[in-house]
Order: sequence, then structure tokens, then C-alpha cells
Amino acid sequence: MHYGANAYAKVARVALSPREAEAAVLLKAAGRLQSLGAEVTTGPALNEALVFNQRVWTILASAATEPNSPLPIEVRNGMAQLSAYVFRTILETMIEPTPQKIESLVTLNNHIAAGLQGDPGPGA
Repeated sequence: MHYGANAYAKVARVALSPREAEAAVLLKAAGRLQSLGAEVTTGPALNEALVFNQRVWTILASAATEPNSPLPIEVRNGMAQLSAYVFRTILETMIEPTPQKIESLVTLNNHIAAGLQGDPGPGA
């Protein structure tokens, strides 16, 4: 049974567009952070969720800001600013975790994922 799930996961990865894959990874990172619950405390679970989120944003920021990126300069600059905010918030959360900091990261991941999936969000 486990083999079948792995095979399906490989096919699903191949079938996703790059934007869909980026959205899926952002949602996975948000889910890991949300799974920490309301009582956020320092420890391995928090560190693993934050490091995973940091890796995701490192990849996104690198792809969006590389010199040959097809994205408009405004989008590249926006991603650089968002990434700086995410990295700062991750470090602050590692030092002094709060539910508000986690929720900020979760909300941002969910909004960017929705945009990548073509959902303009509420009020758009």
C-alpha cells in the first residue's frame, strides 16, 4: 500500500505546473505551522516547521529574484520584500514564539498560494 502512495505522489508531482507546485509547498509549510496549535512553544516541532518554511521561501525568493526571471521587476521587488519579512519573522519566532507570529506566516503562505493558484482572494 505504501508503494502505491509513493507512486501516486511521484505522478502528482510530475502533473503539477511549477505554479501549482509552489502553491502546494506553501500550503504544506502553512499546514506544518498550523499543526503547532495555539500553544506555541520552543522545541523540535517549532524549529522543524520554521526551517521548512524558511527553505520554501529561500527557493521562492531565489527563483523570483534571479536576474533572468521572467517576472516583472515590481513582482521581483515585492517577492524580495516579502521574503525579507518572512525571514525576519521566522528568526523572531525562533527567539520568542507567539501565536501571532505563526499566524502571520500561515496567512502569508496561504495568500501567496491562492495567488499562484489564480484565486484573487476576498474583495478582489
